[in-house]
Amino acid sequence: MSHLIRVSGLHKSYGPLHVLKGIDMTVEPGEVVCVIGPSGSGKSTLLNCLNFLEPYGPGEVWIDGMLVGYEKRSDGSMVKVADHKLNATRTAIGIVFQQFNLFPHLKVIENIIEAPVRVRKIPAQQARDKACELLTKVGLADKAEAYPSQLSGGQQQRVAIARALAMEPKVMLFDEVTSALDPELVGEVLGVMKGLARDGMTMFVVTHEMAFAREVADRVVFMADGEIVEQGPPSEIFGNPRSERLRNFLGRFRG
Repeated sequence: MSHLIRVSGLHKSYGPLHVLKGIDMTVEPGEVVCVIGPSGSGKSTLLNCLNFLEPYGPGEVWIDGMLVGYEKRSDGSMVKVADHKLNATRTAIGIVFQQFNLFPHLKVIENIIEAPVRVRKIPAQQARDKACELLTKVGLADKAEAYPSQLSGGQQQRVAIARALAMEPKVMLFDEVTSALDPELVGEVLGVMKGLARDGMTMFVVTHEMAFAREVADRVVFMADGEIVEQGPPSEIFGNPRSERLRNFLGRFRG
């Protein structure tokens, strides 16, 4: 099986601060990987490197057989790719953040069709038909003509998921997508993500929702201090943690 995501020897620094320290990992097609760990462990930085929102180096990130953000010269050195090549690579990657980042002046359906029409040049009516399908999928079929300000935070986040799916990505990246929501709205967003997992979507999820990771993940990755400390099936990570760091981290959630 070919890896959909392959990260090799990945480092990322901000000046003297070494945030990622040689990350090696893969994600297979259809796999759901949940990344957990304390604040400052490098989880979100790793996710941002996957989409080249954060330039990285040294190291490599490959998604769907394409090196993300760079080209290799014949001498082995790496140079940043032109923007149009990077954008072509990014079409394979959907990403949803903590904040919804919807265009406030556009209706829900207009938010969803914006990128397919402008970037992928999909005919507007075809894009609208697909957007309606996706709104039904996320339980918001009746909100197509609403503006973001008329929606709850959970509804806005579900629109953001539909917008990412509209580009028909190979993999979806989720960065703590429930952390900005009121507790009573978290379940509706996690429900949509569970549905995507059941449908076979490849997902890379940075999360603090331990119950979600236990239930939905095929593999859980525990990061601390810019390194992968442990990874494995949820039953092992939550049921039989090997490292003291992971045991201490999980202890916080068990009270």
